[in-house]
Amino acid sequence: RIFIIWAISSWFRRGPAPQEQSSAGGTPRAPSRNLFPKDTLMDLYVYISEHEHFTDFNVSSALFWQKRDLVYGDWTSGENADGCYEHYGEVDISQSVQQNGSIYIHVYFTKSGFHPDPRQKNLYRRLATVHTSRMINKYKRRRFQKTKNLLTGETEADPEMIKRAEDYGPVEVISHWHPNLTINMVDDHTPWVKGSVPPPLDQYVKFDAISGDYYPILYFNDYWNLQKDYFPINETLQRLPFRLSFCPLSLWRWQLYAAQSTKSPWNFLGEDLYEQSDEEQDSVKVALLETNPYLLALTIIVSIVHSVFEFLAFKNDIQFWNSRQSLEGLSVRSVFFGVFQSLVVLLYILDNETNFVVQVSVFIGLLIDLWKITKVMDVRLDRENKVAGVLPRLTFKDKSTYIESSTKVYDDMAFRYLSWILFPLLGCYAVYSLLYLEHKGWYSWVLSMLYGFLLTFGFITMTPQLFINYKLKSVAHLPWRMLTYKALNTFIDDLFAFVIKMPMMYRIGCLRDDVVFFIYLYQRWIYRVDLTRVNEFGISGEQQVPPSARPPALPHAA
Repeated sequence: RIFIIWAISSWFRRGPAPQEQSSAGGTPRAPSRNLFPKDTLMDLYVYISEHEHFTDFNVSSALFWQKRDLVYGDWTSGENADGCYEHYGEVDISQSVQQNGSIYIHVYFTKSGFHPDPRQKNLYRRLATVHTSRMINKYKRRRFQKTKNLLTGETEADPEMIKRAEDYGPVEVISHWHPNLTINMVDDHTPWVKGSVPPPLDQYVKFDAISGDYYPILYFNDYWNLQKDYFPINETLQRLPFRLSFCPLSLWRWQLYAAQSTKSPWNFLGEDLYEQSDEEQDSVKVALLETNPYLLALTIIVSIVHSVFEFLAFKNDIQFWNSRQSLEGLSVRSVFFGVFQSLVVLLYILDNETNFVVQVSVFIGLLIDLWKITKVMDVRLDRENKVAGVLPRLTFKDKSTYIESSTKVYDDMAFRYLSWILFPLLGCYAVYSLLYLEHKGWYSWVLSMLYGFLLTFGFITMTPQLFINYKLKSVAHLPWRMLTYKALNTFIDDLFAFVIKMPMMYRIGCLRDDVVFFIYLYQRWIYRVDLTRVNEFGISGEQQVPPSARPPALPHAA
């Protein structure tokens, strides 16, 4: 998954081929050098202000941290002998910040003996000062799902949250604070050429306009700040705790952090995806921090295998139905029920603002299910009997290979028996959902009720095919490659179901899918190869085996 995300991100970040950078006279630009040579003595000044552009150097309360005589590229000093220093303090905030205002950090590194204030002419040098700043509070959206019991109108939601939702709407933007931040200075002396620095590094390497050399690279590192550790800033807070660290950083590790933090390739997907991406990255960070390394390696390998099997299942499913000439032995009604099931799942995840990648995956699955209808039935446009006299009417007709076979009789029989179980269960679940669960409205109730029902009893829809196999005493008509890949994915889901925290109903769902597949395997074992029966490509075994080499016929084919 990491590799796929990296590949897609690289594709979107890829710009035009870099042209040779030339100076005004037409000669190629010479490589630049770092304005701070290695082992340069430096002074650190950290200011915190409510203004994006800082000028209040004379305000003593704005100075949060001052550290003198740091050594550029020093990896052995500090309390832990790793080149890192730490400072803790509390930041006083004004009423403006309490009411969703912004707060900024301004970091200055100067060569030892100089000052960052440009107004102090004797102590300020442009080439001896490097500066960076950023907003240190984070604006996050808090969504309020207004649900209630549709019969009684009561809800278990917090009354204060209900009042805020009425005042600010269902989505409220709130300023949040995290008490930790790290300032990294990259220990790098690469001879960068202006205009040729690859993205996303180019946004951090700053060149001096006159000398052409570049300033030391400063990077605000909050990668390990988990979303769950942010807390909202409101009127009850007068001071904010803040632990600031300074550490050197290698070029290789900085490239990893910069690649992970960039979001430019996904601008077209909107801010909602950014928040989802942050929450998903939290789960990855927690896994890296808390999971046993061997289990983590196994999880990564299994996840990659799962993605490969998912792709192969899609491929073989399409290949099977595309090359299918006869519908003997296949349940056409199961195909229609699969379309209904995919549509319900898609509408449900759209109603509940699920992850974009999941939405795309389910949508592609729905398109494949719709395409299958054209392979199991004759679909035509009736231009004579138009809908409302304007749009052509879609007509569906069973294919001759389905009508003329005994499969249609068994398919009708299987779904008739199935309806005796399915509809009473659906009615009971609908009543339970209406009495005991809260919903946003009647539309959400219908979707959540159908989705919960399919999640609980969806495996029943696989049984008509088992019934047809039993009646025909054959399984040669099934797409075994696709079934095998899906079964392997189910076994992988079993592994994750008991390693990762998830609802018990989902764990039971994984187990029951295994049971159905083992029944398929049992049928494959007892209904062995019948040379007189056509396979999924419309070819029988008798057409491939010479008459002299044919085995004697058995009663049920074996």
